[in-house]
Amino acid sequence: MKHEMTLAEIRQTGIQLLTSHLGIEGMMRFFQQTEIGTGNYTEERKQWLINSDVRSLANEIIKHRQNKKNKKAE
Repeated sequence: MKHEMTLAEIRQTGIQLLTSHLGIEGMMRFFQQTEIGTGNYTEERKQWLINSDVRSLANEIIKHRQNKKNKKAE
């Protein structure tokens, strides 16, 4: 039975596997795509949505899409 790996062992094994399957460049590109962000999304989301209901959120989405479409047309 395999022992439970430490976080350091998991990271090292992951880097080895990525490098062997993707090459150095592919491994670096993978890491660029999977950077860990900062903050607490769940808590921040509560603040963003504090006074929002489904209808107002839907209206914001529609407005955003229309603005995006208008910018492409320019």
